[in-house]
Amino acid sequence: MRLLFVLLVIAGAAIGIFYPWAMGNFSGHAIGTYRVYESGRFRPVTVQLTAGDAPVRVLVDLTARAERLAGQQRTVLTLTAASGGRTALASTLSFNHTDNPRQASPQLPDKIFRDEAGVIEAVKPGPYVFIVGPGDADGIDMRAVDLILRAGTGSIDERARPAGYALMGVGLAGLVLSLVFGRRDGGGRPQNPNSQPPPPRWGRNGSPRA
Repeated sequence: MRLLFVLLVIAGAAIGIFYPWAMGNFSGHAIGTYRVYESGRFRPVTVQLTAGDAPVRVLVDLTARAERLAGQQRTVLTLTAASGGRTALASTLSFNHTDNPRQASPQLPDKIFRDEAGVIEAVKPGPYVFIVGPGDADGIDMRAVDLILRAGTGSIDERARPAGYALMGVGLAGLVLSLVFGRRDGGGRPQNPNSQPPPPRWGRNGSPRA
């Protein structure tokens, strides 16, 4: 049974963690990476997109001098994408799901945090203006912000994360219970009578002769 619970944990991690991460970072092909914040200034970026790029996944990398941003309950960055005077995407970024940021450089303490702004499902050929700005979170020492666009990315099933986390929870709970009850069963197991030498049949302190 323990093997079954371990397999449930592995399957849950694959569905709830690895699958969304792989789809967001490796599916499709890269359109480009654009610096939208540097030296204390935000600047808009204009990217020419074609209908064949759809769907376009929009990612943001934030380089900051911090160990983690998961404790932030406020918006760190905002993003809008517009084409022809119409908004194609509007998103707020909190970077709450970035548990393992990348190291910017071995010589620097800066870390790179990634968050997904969303997906532009239908693309009309033409220029798209991406504007990234600050949110209402304070105390973040931002060094740089990069906009990453990926074309032809597969869509992530929204049921994947909750289903994966549920499998991991069931597997972990079952594994813990099996360990606890396994120890109790082992402690109350009767001693093997063959593990002790037989009592003497006669002599001093021995059993009387039959």
